[in-house]
Amino acid sequence: MVADSRYPLCGQLNRVAEGDAVTALVVAMDGPSGSGKSSASRGVARALGLRYLDTGAMYRAITWWMLRHGVDLGDPAAIGARVAEPVLVIGTDPEAPGVTVDGSDVSAEIRTREVTSAVSAVSAVPEVRGRLVGEQRAIIGDGDIVVEGRDIGTVVAPGAPVKVYLTASPEARARRRTAELSGTTVEAQQIEMARRDTLDSTRKADPLVMAADAIELDTTELTLEEVVSEVLRLVKERT
Repeated sequence: MVADSRYPLCGQLNRVAEGDAVTALVVAMDGPSGSGKSSASRGVARALGLRYLDTGAMYRAITWWMLRHGVDLGDPAAIGARVAEPVLVIGTDPEAPGVTVDGSDVSAEIRTREVTSAVSAVSAVPEVRGRLVGEQRAIIGDGDIVVEGRDIGTVVAPGAPVKVYLTASPEARARRRTAELSGTTVEAQQIEMARRDTLDSTRKADPLVMAADAIELDTTELTLEEVVSEVLRLVKERT
């Protein structure tokens, strides 16, 4: 189960998830890794006083658990058979969005290269997506939240009034990711990110695509402050 103690799960699909009109604000931030989603999403949430949900952290947490328990990540059936076991709790405070698995804080562990290399394979398993998409919708509830991921505007919250798809050049994305990690190079990150892009965009279950009504924002030449300002402008324009 995924939850924040302040926002209990309702266990039902909400209006945002079903695509109907909503009165509360939901900002859907999609895009590939290195496009600036996390920093921009947290910045927008802070500026608007909203909750924040990093759906990628949820997939990373499941991946970390599978690795720790020796599950064969090359066997989708094995992953699907155990996906209900880990107990996840994900925070929605943009200042400190912690993640715990089975009671242990794994906020740092889920960002390792081992998890990063394996998360696309785990995320492609339908049982994994089925579990987490339902829990993401429950956390979103009636809104007042910024949600980042790869399928928010298309699958998780297709009724979100504000949808943004962040992109950046392969070089810019690789540079950003290299700055976050130690012991790697821009060239290595470009190769790894290209591999993940292919896996994420070609998987059968909820592939990475831009929603038809999303606004595409290229962050290659933009500072974080400029990206946040542009998203805030879109929020004001659309709401």
